Amino acid sequence: MKPNTQQLLDLSTQVRRDILRMVHAVNSGHPGGSLGCTEFFVALYQNIMDRKEGFDMDGTEEDLFFLSNGHISPVFYSVLARSGYFPVAELATFRHINSRLQGHPTTHEGLPGIRIASGSLGQGLSVSIGAAQAKKLNNDSHLVYTLMGDGELQEGQNWEAIMYAAAKNVDNLIATVDLNGKQIDGTTDEVLNMGSVRAKFEAFGWDVLEIKQGNDIEAIIAGLNEAKSKTGQGKPICILLHTEMGNGVDFMMHTHAWHGKAPNDEQLAKAFEQNVETLGDY
Repeated sequence: MKPNTQQLLDLSTQVRRDILRMVHAVNSGHPGGSLGCTEFFVALYQNIMDRKEGFDMDGTEEDLFFLSNGHISPVFYSVLARSGYFPVAELATFRHINSRLQGHPTTHEGLPGIRIASGSLGQGLSVSIGAAQAKKLNNDSHLVYTLMGDGELQEGQNWEAIMYAAAKNVDNLIATVDLNGKQIDGTTDEVLNMGSVRAKFEAFGWDVLEIKQGNDIEAIIAGLNEAKSKTGQGKPICILLHTEMGNGVDFMMHTHAWHGKAPNDEQLAKAFEQNVETLGDY
């Protein structure tokens, strides 16, 4: 049985605590984008994706997810652990030497749930397209999901992949763009204004929908279900997910400053006051 809305909200709060604790403990990591995508990951893994018990790299007969903007690994690790892929206690090893939970996910550590190395931006969509085409060749009707950052769209490889996916009718793919308008050096408009992302995807032949409330669990679930309903119709699907970087921690919101900066002791305590323990800290 799928969790109800309150259970998803409680999990989201606990995931935010995990993110904050992980980056604080090593004074390193990327809390801003992780916090902004918390509800998306919780909805995807707890409500949307058809997942098998256990984990294998082949991923046959189940939905697959690929994280392209790998620097938001804290939210990915937390949701994987709290979805049963590996012990929650292992989150305490984040970014430690010889840990399976490195700053950017990689496969050679053998961490369940991680299918690709993602740190070099712009590559996740290409991998996802390959996986989606493999499913078609294997007569596997399951879907492939991927998440990209909006700043990441400034990488040219994305647009080659976007062109290819439409030309080859990769219609079992749902690619989500975290449209928070911020990247490490400032706003996306200041760093490299991309104009209308929606118009670009549509011009490349994609079916595009938007989730305006990208930090609202119910809105995300509704949007992802709408995207699923559009698969199999000859076009790849793009979701523009409007999120707030640093969501859930007031002093981290509405700024790019916390893209890659960890909170100090006082800031962590303040953030915890806004995100009380719900499911137990690791």
